[in-house]
Amino acid sequence: MKLHHINGYIQSIYLVEYRYGLLLLDGCCRADIPILLEFIAKELNRPANDLKLVVVTHMHPDHAGAAHRLRKLTGCAIAAANVPGQWYQGIDGALMHWTDLLLAGWVAKRMNKPRTNLWYDAKLKPDYLLDDQEPLPGFPEWQALATQGHTDRDLSLYHKDSGKIYVADLMVKVKGRYIPPFPVFYPKRYRSSIEKVINLSPTSVLLAHGGEISPEAEDYQHLLEKAPTAPVTHWRSVKTKFKRAISAT
Repeated sequence: MKLHHINGYIQSIYLVEYRYGLLLLDGCCRADIPILLEFIAKELNRPANDLKLVVVTHMHPDHAGAAHRLRKLTGCAIAAANVPGQWYQGIDGALMHWTDLLLAGWVAKRMNKPRTNLWYDAKLKPDYLLDDQEPLPGFPEWQALATQGHTDRDLSLYHKDSGKIYVADLMVKVKGRYIPPFPVFYPKRYRSSIEKVINLSPTSVLLAHGGEISPEAEDYQHLLEKAPTAPVTHWRSVKTKFKRAISAT
């Protein structure tokens, strides 16, 4: 196994190379498609159809945005969590989808990245639905772990032989510290997910935003201390700011 870390549009891309095929640990941004395909062709000297599986850990733009297009271009399969329904459902879901796209654009601007089209289908159509602790199709060395909290369908991907775990947005690195992501819709599930990772004692943790790290006990403790006890979401943030604005008048 060779694990390749590629700098994506606004997040890290983790591509796992085997003789028999390539595994993409997350669905990336739409803007990452040419970056990924160029890496496969020029750096690995392999055809695009060697990409066999893309795992979508959750539905945010930098984790699901390239999945459908990559399937069309390479013939790869898509795997996601076995959770009923779609994350972006109904009118509220459509509004949240647009909000998440705007947030991704804002992050790109903060990173001085060129403006580009990040649009992707809000409804994921996976080929495989993964339960907690289920091996990845075609790559049984890797195991899907349910690590919900950020959303209702977050996955982490664990490689037992090396002790590495990709946790997507379970934690993010800000100013040298590891903190919870925004949003956290399910705080109890989120804390349980952090504790699940701690109990695995991984050799290293692969972050979507922060690279490959080896957290110390104090890092995990800080993360647990910062974990919200109530949902921290787009709508609650808007309501809080609105109430503050009203009280200030």
